[in-house]
Amino acid sequence: QVQLVESGGGLVQAGGSLRLSCAASGRTFSRYTMGWFRQAPGKEREFVAGISWSGGDTTYTDSVEGRFTISRDNTKNMVYLRMNSLKPEDTAVYYCAADTDQRLISKTERVYDYWGQGTQVTVSS
Repeated sequence: QVQLVESGGGLVQAGGSLRLSCAASGRTFSRYTMGWFRQAPGKEREFVAGISWSGGDTTYTDSVEGRFTISRDNTKNMVYLRMNSLKPEDTAVYYCAADTDQRLISKTERVYDYWGQGTQVTVSS
């Protein structure tokens, strides 16, 4: 069983920054592709960013490209999402997710095997 715990969410003014963290358990964390998703009220959960097991490859959804940075530290079993230049439309619950059996980064939520409970990010105007 893989457990994921997100932290770092909060309330921030538009234009501000936050760094989300995801702490993962598991003996083979370094082999997982990791992703960040978000879900706003009334909307489907959407892909935000993904990172390969080695950290060498990253993928972002167009709306956050250039503003968000995903990274990982396999020594600490951690994955991060640095969010800069935040906009009100970034307001959502942010989830980290682990894909335990693929090395390609997927934007499809059903590919991911384990999910955290989410952390709320609220961006005010």
